[in-house]
Amino acid sequence: MGIITSVSIWLIPCFILLVLVVATWKRIPAYEMFVEGGKEGVKMAFTLLPFLVGMIVSISILRSSGALEAFINLISPFLIAVGIPPDIIPLALVRPISGNAALGMTTELIDSHGPDSFIGRLASTMQGSTDTTLYILTVYFGAIGIKKMRYALKVGLLADLIGILASIIVVTIVFG
Repeated sequence: MGIITSVSIWLIPCFILLVLVVATWKRIPAYEMFVEGGKEGVKMAFTLLPFLVGMIVSISILRSSGALEAFINLISPFLIAVGIPPDIIPLALVRPISGNAALGMTTELIDSHGPDSFIGRLASTMQGSTDTTLYILTVYFGAIGIKKMRYALKVGLLADLIGILASIIVVTIVFG
């Protein structure tokens, strides 16, 4: 573990030094290229800002309006009948939208139920088995100007659904 920590501490400075040595050797203006890259990064950040604000507002409306809780209350009897804890559903619904919101929900679930509880383990497994599909499509596709997503949304959400179901099945088999 000590070797890995030492390597990880020195890896990035060594990589930067390597880039500077190669740039000097090839007579490439490294600093000017770094500044140009920084300018492009700032432009990209401003391009992404409306997409991010839209997603944050949507998540806030969903949670604050009580629509999410009403939906969970509606399907709770079915979930309990099949052995799925209803507490996990907000995480399953928010995870494809926002990684930070899902991480906050996972933290809340672990705080309230404990890290070694079934719900804590299920939330952790679900967090690692799914992705932020809508965030990825919004930000990355928006950044490079793709308007038609074709099958990316369907396949991404299907992969998230499979990750959620696999998490429930695996955690139930291993820890249930």
